[in-house]
Amino acid sequence: MKRTIITVVGKDAVGIIAKVCTYLAQNGVNILDISQTIVQGFFNMMMIVDTGSVKSFDNLSHELEQIGDEIGVVIKCQHEEIFDRMHRI
Repeated sequence: MKRTIITVVGKDAVGIIAKVCTYLAQNGVNILDISQTIVQGFFNMMMIVDTGSVKSFDNLSHELEQIGDEIGVVIKCQHEEIFDRMHRI
């Protein structure tokens, strides 16, 4: 299993979750866990996904960044191992 952390941050708008999740489903990416909050009009979503071997990490990351640009949010992807090491105390 190739686990990736995806974060989506920006001003709240209709369709953010739909756009991101539709892209993931169309590309065979399984959502393992998801958390989403809206605080004073700002949208924040964190997902743990299994990217499998359908698409390379670089392609997935680049295409999600492009989707983010289209809908006015910032979308970032990180390998789980890197995310874990960055957030150790």
